[in-house]
Parts: sequence; structure tokens; C-alpha cells
Amino acid sequence: MEASNNHVSYIEFKAVDLEEIKSFYEKTFQWKFKDYGPDYTSFSNSGIAGGFERSEDKVVNGALVVLYHSDLESIKETILKNEGMISKKIFSFPGGRRFHFIDPSGNELAVWSDR
Repeated sequence: MEASNNHVSYIEFKAVDLEEIKSFYEKTFQWKFKDYGPDYTSFSNSGIAGGFERSEDKVVNGALVVLYHSDLESIKETILKNEGMISKKIFSFPGGRRFHFIDPSGNELAVWSDR
């Protein structure tokens, strides 16, 4: 996809353990990864390009990325099964519902649905 001015084109996160984080997103959301040395991996098949940088620092204040899934209950169970944690239970908002989760490295994301 060609980059456009003022559009999000890449999202980067930190992770203490790249193998653990890749396993979580591959199993949970079927993302694909390409390693760039021992300290960086990029992801695809996610709707937007991004990557994870290996870091020993605790993840403190990342961007909230919101993913879409048509079946919130199902994806919530998949997240839990793959060692993610729910940080905010499913709640309604105008236009849909969503919940927040924390991945194995401490990044908080959300999943929303219009159903």
C-alpha cells in the first residue's frame, strides 16, 4: 500500500521477548512476522504495517490500537487462551461494543465490533 500524507502507516510496539509476542499474535490474530535481526520483527496481515522492538524496559505508555472483530466473545476467549489479559470488560459505545486487553509484553490494545 502506498503511504499517504496524514494517514497512519505504521505502528511500533516494544516487547521484552520477541518470540513470545510473535507467538501470541500469530495464534490469536494470524499475523505474519519478518525478523530484522535479534532485536526487531515487523508484522503484516494485520490491516496496517507495524513492528515490535526488543526492549528490556517495561512498557509504560503505548498507543491504544483498536482492532476489529465481528465476534467479541470468541476473540476474547482466544486472547485469554493465548495468555493475554482482559484489562477492560466488554462495554457498549455509540456504534458498537469493545473491550481492552493486555498482551504478554504489557501493551494494551482494544477490540471493537459493530455487532
